[in-house]
Amino acid sequence: MNVLLAGVVGSTAYGLAHPGSDVDVLGMFAAPTEELLGLRSPRESVVSTDPDRTFHEAGKAVRLILSSNPTASEILWLEEYDVRTPLGEELIGLRGSLLSEHGVRNAYLGYATQQFRKLQTRDPEQAARAAKHARHLVRLLRQAEELHTTGRLTVRLPDPDEVRRLGERIAEQPERAQPLLAHAESVLRGPGVLPQNPDEAAADAWLRQVRRAFYVRRQG
Repeated sequence: MNVLLAGVVGSTAYGLAHPGSDVDVLGMFAAPTEELLGLRSPRESVVSTDPDRTFHEAGKAVRLILSSNPTASEILWLEEYDVRTPLGEELIGLRGSLLSEHGVRNAYLGYATQQFRKLQTRDPEQAARAAKHARHLVRLLRQAEELHTTGRLTVRLPDPDEVRRLGERIAEQPERAQPLLAHAESVLRGPGVLPQNPDEAAADAWLRQVRRAFYVRRQG
């Protein structure tokens, strides 16, 4: 693959990893442009396990980022990268303009609400999984508020131990998450710094650069 960006995400990046935690790698690659022109398009995502790796093709990655998808967007806000090419660097430079108020509110609150519903319907014997859902709920809400008020995303939590403790409490009683959800929704409905719509023109221009860079004209 023509990898443009790649780095460790998930619990390790958040500072929430524990002994035995999986190491998740997220990346972005460019399919050869000529392959996009034929009858059958190449795979848009390549996923593997052991180690856990997810690589999205540049077109799909940009579409996910423009929708403020929390998982896909992390690739633009990491502190360290395993792969960071010049084209990847250009996309990182655009990251603030690819956000939108509506997208962040819908995507982050939506994901957090999903975690809350999982907690409400959990199997009592799956305490560890419940705590994981609760930690992610707390993280998603904090990240949403930060993005809305500052236009930036800090992937690594400043207080992972506190998030773990809060996650345990919410896992025991999911109703404890309701004030957090209500507070985040209030913040996201209030004044913020994000534009109403992402800069699709900038994203499109970047993607066209990628297509030009990976177009090889056949001889003969």
